Amino acid sequence: MTSLSVHLVVALAVLTGLAVVVAALARLGTARADAVAVVRALGQLALVSLVLVAVLGRLSFSIAFAVVMLGVAVGTSARRIGAGRAWPWVLVAMASGAVPVLVVVFASGAVPWTGAAVVPMAGIVIGGAMTASSLNGRRLFAALREERDTYEGALALGLPVPVAVRLVVARHRAESLVPGLDQTRTVGLVTLPGAFVGVLLGGGSPAQAGAAQLLVLVGLLAAQTVVVVVGSWLVERGLLVPEDLRAAIRRPRRPRDGVPVEL
Repeated sequence: MTSLSVHLVVALAVLTGLAVVVAALARLGTARADAVAVVRALGQLALVSLVLVAVLGRLSFSIAFAVVMLGVAVGTSARRIGAGRAWPWVLVAMASGAVPVLVVVFASGAVPWTGAAVVPMAGIVIGGAMTASSLNGRRLFAALREERDTYEGALALGLPVPVAVRLVVARHRAESLVPGLDQTRTVGLVTLPGAFVGVLLGGGSPAQAGAAQLLVLVGLLAAQTVVVVVGSWLVERGLLVPEDLRAAIRRPRRPRDGVPVEL
């Protein structure tokens, strides 16, 4: 099990240096971002570790902490997809996937309803929902910008806005689920994800580790699928869109005298 020691410090320093140096030599433009990300992770994990000491002992505190995690995830995803003002709809999409999964996990008794279990399970599911929301938003918005002729043509034919948007985005929705699907398909063969390793390091048996990881993977797959479907539905109705697409989707201009609609 990893412990706080000089060996950990050396490993972290070398790995950080590797990422920064390679990014700088290859001119990826992410060297500074890599270093800042590591420093932020260090600070945030140190703070969270201190908070968890108090939070995990009380179920009510653990639930409150999970709500805070959801809020941070929503803000992060909204900024990532360029739809900061639409954050309430990002919240709707993410909560629609994360909340039902967590209810099933705890109501079924598969995971004990304790503070020590709520925080890590909620963190995993909410993190997966955030990833799906960000990937889905970025891909759908890119498609709407790149394939505006399809959208304009559908409007010119008299189709409703939601249908016109769906013609553009429908085939791109599943792309957001590829990482989760790949991880589920290859678990145990290519990867041993965190839940599996965590249970083993905590002294659990391989069977217990496998059961925990299976629950996590299936829960993530369910949550991310719902997030993508609900998020796409909100995009089609012009609710979850960035500023540059808001006017075109909510109040599209009909073509007149051969002038195309601008998206």
